[in-house]
Amino acid sequence: MSDLLIRGAEAVMTGLPGDQARAGAVDLRIRDGVIHEMTAGLIPAADERVIEARGCVVYPGWVNTHHHLFQSLLKAVPEGINEPLFGWLGAVPYPRLTRIRDHHLETAAMVGLAELLLSGTSTCADHHYIYYAGLDSEMGDVLFEVADRLGLRFVLCRGGATEKGRHPGYPNNLESESVDDIINDVQRLRERYHQVGANPMRQVVMAPTTPTFSVNPAVLRELARAARSMGVRLHSHLSETRDYVTYCREVHGMTPVQFCAENEWLGEDVWFAHMVHVADDELPLLLQTGTGIAHCPQSNCRLGSGIARAPEMSRLGIPVSLAVDGAASNEAADMIQEAHLAWMVHRAQGGADAVTAEEVIEWGTRGGARVLGLDGIGTLSVGSAADLAIYDLDQPRYFGVHDVAVAPVCAGGTASLRYLLVNGKPVVENGVIPGLDMEALREQAARATAELH
Repeated sequence: MSDLLIRGAEAVMTGLPGDQARAGAVDLRIRDGVIHEMTAGLIPAADERVIEARGCVVYPGWVNTHHHLFQSLLKAVPEGINEPLFGWLGAVPYPRLTRIRDHHLETAAMVGLAELLLSGTSTCADHHYIYYAGLDSEMGDVLFEVADRLGLRFVLCRGGATEKGRHPGYPNNLESESVDDIINDVQRLRERYHQVGANPMRQVVMAPTTPTFSVNPAVLRELARAARSMGVRLHSHLSETRDYVTYCREVHGMTPVQFCAENEWLGEDVWFAHMVHVADDELPLLLQTGTGIAHCPQSNCRLGSGIARAPEMSRLGIPVSLAVDGAASNEAADMIQEAHLAWMVHRAQGGADAVTAEEVIEWGTRGGARVLGLDGIGTLSVGSAADLAIYDLDQPRYFGVHDVAVAPVCAGGTASLRYLLVNGKPVVENGVIPGLDMEALREQAARATAELH
């Protein structure tokens, strides 16, 4: 791991809140994968590599807290393009889940992670739920292997279900696993991959597909206790559509957040994807327990699910992060586009002061690190891991921008990524992922997509 000096940037965004959000035009010195110094006018040392960042802005690497990488081969499937969530699930992913093999998953993960890398994403949490009785594959291992190949931080949220038809509208046609199957595989994955200590590169999370109807309450509690005994976090979908809320009230006699509270699924070690339909009386429970959310505005808009109360939650103190969700319900699954829409959609709903670009950047960086429990990443500050993106504002959409610091978020588009570092190691250099043949990947993806059509 070489020492680096990044110098000459037009602006540096830190991912920190309030007045600390902007560091100005400082240089960054990196030693042993950690930010060692941040100040203007640093002089290169004899033994350090210099990265010139003139014309660029520097951000913390984005932390994507909820994805379904297998869906990278299921974009814009015609049968599901205009369907809401359950119709889309029945038309797009579920009819194909038992047909997906390791080579499909490997290709999909390469496509999805490459897209994330080229948007400046240094950490990805993937909620993988292709697990069922009789599955002759260890798909979590495939995902870890691809992440290793590409060099980004990776968190596997091991999904699954022990209830096949609990919700009458949910199109789950997979044969359910037993609770022992799930716990034993999480334990196996934890022993093989899970890292602790400063700035881990690999972690495992307990993540049943949906707490309110993929498992029963007794199993939900058993999974929570097993996860905590192993020292791993908990994740799932919750309150994505109004149907989630209606079902939970009718079947369990309470709201989804209240149900999770009753079954040991709230806490600082828990975060939920979506949380679009949250009632006023659920907010205090989330705040008091430190339970976080993965805000997925593009997928929520694409499926017509609604708009989460993310700005309100964030200002209350509830941990908020950003996530792209699966590419089958978000055909542009990159974090720049996600941040751009997050900045836009809340202003359309709540007015021009509903959310600032700085707040959105914090959600997507420091906020993501917080919900994943990765305290050493997510910000650009002395002592933090050198996970950072250097964006070149060389495209016409950025010409004429007065405040270049917020250009990637406010102008959107696909910013030219000059460098992406993870632990100070370049995983994107001059817009290219080292060692990745993009044309070969395109052809491989085309073949795999045809097989799953």
